[in-house]
Amino acid sequence: MAEIIQKDGTWVFDGEALRLTPGRDKNVGLLRRTLGELVVPLRALAGISFEQGKKAGRLRLRLRDGADPLLHVARGRLTEPHDPYQLIVESDRYGVAEYVAEEVRSALLLEQVPSTPVAEYLLPGPSVPLSVSAGDGTASFDGERVRLEWNWKTEEAKSAAGTRTLALADIAAVEWQPSAGLENGHLRFLVRNAPTKAPAKYDPNAVELWGFKKDPLMALVAAAVQARLPHPAARDAAEDERPAAPGTASAPAATPAPVPTPAAEHDHDALLRRLRELGELHRSGVLTDEEFALAKQAVLKRM
Repeated sequence: MAEIIQKDGTWVFDGEALRLTPGRDKNVGLLRRTLGELVVPLRALAGISFEQGKKAGRLRLRLRDGADPLLHVARGRLTEPHDPYQLIVESDRYGVAEYVAEEVRSALLLEQVPSTPVAEYLLPGPSVPLSVSAGDGTASFDGERVRLEWNWKTEEAKSAAGTRTLALADIAAVEWQPSAGLENGHLRFLVRNAPTKAPAKYDPNAVELWGFKKDPLMALVAAAVQARLPHPAARDAAEDERPAAPGTASAPAATPAPVPTPAAEHDHDALLRRLRELGELHRSGVLTDEEFALAKQAVLKRM
């Protein structure tokens, strides 16, 4: 087991999953604290990196595309204090951080986990029921229905219709856009057969966000809903299966990937077996930590 404990949080890797627990430091973002502990299965990972700095370093996880509904709705827009897949590492713990990163990389190699996109969510998304008040309203989700309630800051044109309730079956998609500069953000629910181009301040299916402290929590509501909608890969596959319009040229067939030679396959399998043997020798105490690290590094270089 590999473990690193910091003020920013604790990461524990048991060979099958990474357990990410946010710390209680004041610099830990509200979204991370509210989301709580995350268990990330190994098969959801595409990679891990450790970046050293003069005063602090960072461990970063890279998840496979489509594995996490939160990352899907965030689309790379989660700022550093709110990103649950980053851990700030103090300079005196750089060695531990490198060890954790190396253990995860070795496990990904041993289990031959691909870095390709996935066709289903491998993380469940935020737990429900969930309710967040920010911007011009409150968004609540119980797993089946979204409820939007307005406050005194809501435009009268939107609040006049009163509280809005949307069944999950009526929601085609969900959007979360944080505020940036002078541009306000929003949490918007796209309702089937009811397209709209209205700004969030006038859209009865959207909450307008102004960049205040609780705004990032709306991403959790978006992720909880997204986790219960059809996976994007399934939606894309359904669109690909639609018959082409008359006169439309079909896309060329994909070029097949090159097939590895038998010699290359044999050599790769032998190296994987050697890594497993080294791990067993290390666990049984035959190899010291230093001997195991040197031997493993030599095998990884050959791979």
